[in-house]
Amino acid sequence: MNFKTMSIKENLQNILSTIPEHVTLVAVSKTKPVSDIMEAYNAGQRIFGENKIQEMVEKFEALPKDIEWHMIGHVQTNKVKYMAPFVSLIHGVDNFKLLKEINKQAKKHNRIIDCLLQIKIAEEDSKFGMAPGDAKTLLQSKALSELKHIRITGLMGMATFTDDENKIKTEFNLLKQTFDSLKPLEIFNFNPKIISMGMSGDYTLAIACGSTMIRVGSSIFGSRNYN
Repeated sequence: MNFKTMSIKENLQNILSTIPEHVTLVAVSKTKPVSDIMEAYNAGQRIFGENKIQEMVEKFEALPKDIEWHMIGHVQTNKVKYMAPFVSLIHGVDNFKLLKEINKQAKKHNRIIDCLLQIKIAEEDSKFGMAPGDAKTLLQSKALSELKHIRITGLMGMATFTDDENKIKTEFNLLKQTFDSLKPLEIFNFNPKIISMGMSGDYTLAIACGSTMIRVGSSIFGSRNYN
């Protein structure tokens, strides 16, 4: 067994041994070759996250069909149709127009597509997301209730890229508080179970703050290949 095979498998096992059973690990495979994903697959991983739809489509076609594909990047409305036949969960939904398009494309494939509302918890301008109040307004809107082919299964947020742990903790706590405040809403296409927050550098803190889904890439596959 070469070192590389061991390292992806061992990295996965190390992470899984440190996270509670109720936390789902999304292996972020963006920019990684099919061979690396197969190493993780052979080690038991079945949920992979991509941030470019075209790359995800190519990998979907090349890899085993029991893989759950998560779209974790910012989604352009005109690209939704390419992933609608197979995507399991779309993490970064931050506006109604996008939900409407996901619903339209899901309907064509007779599917209900699970989505997470992205809440803006960081102060950085580069981060997408909606304000907590806007999320509540959206969830309670008549327009949302008419979308029969989407299901909002939780919230997603990205903390500020900083070494200031207190700042990150405050932002994670904001997402958890937002989730708790929206959870009691009784809407047929809103079934909140997932709080997706935490990446390679901060997932242990995210879990302590209530995360139920973490997105980990470099700690599994090594640094990214932006060739």
